[in-house]
Amino acid sequence: MRIQPAFLFDLDGTLVDSVYQHVLAWKHALDAEGIDLSVWRIHRKIGMSGGLFTNQLLRETGLEISTERVERLRQAHASAYRQQATQIRPLPGARELLNWLSEAGIPWAIATSGRMETAAVNLASLGVDPDRVPVVTRDQVKYAKPDPDLFLAAAERLSAPIETSIVVGDSIWDMLAAVRCRALGVGVLSGGYGPEELRQAGAFRVYDDPADLLRRIDEVCGRR
Repeated sequence: MRIQPAFLFDLDGTLVDSVYQHVLAWKHALDAEGIDLSVWRIHRKIGMSGGLFTNQLLRETGLEISTERVERLRQAHASAYRQQATQIRPLPGARELLNWLSEAGIPWAIATSGRMETAAVNLASLGVDPDRVPVVTRDQVKYAKPDPDLFLAAAERLSAPIETSIVVGDSIWDMLAAVRCRALGVGVLSGGYGPEELRQAGAFRVYDDPADLLRRIDEVCGRR
């Protein structure tokens, strides 16, 4: 009997062209708190949980950040990101890939380190209804990436074994989480990480974007 894999997708930079909007939103939030951090350093942390983001921020700036300040940063980031909602677009081939999987009867879900307050913008751009499609956000798990909780929860929502699931993501944090839960990691370059970085973090295959993945879907067991 052939085992049908489930596809577990990251959201930002994987299905939606939103990584740099997140970077700018974080830059806006940090500037408002008088915290000077270069944009490229912010980009390198997109995809990990907000808690780890602030922990690494502490190490790089040497600042002591209170719980209240962390919450202000989170809210300021979410507000700045929502203001860019009209600029958020699906990545090339994202909608077509999801439609193809649905038509082929291949289960899929979305697992994002973002909270629903920002993920809702991305889901709307994709035309994905979280009441009809399994969507797991940071609000629903104890730990986010690079911990595997998001992908484990997504596989559970699909009633799919995590060991036969395929994690598709754009960051090293996605690939590390995939390795930790024994799923197969597939990387896309549409979030700004390089192919070697993704492979070193555990990616089995690397594609340009969702359109490229769809063209070569048979390489990762996507068959009707």
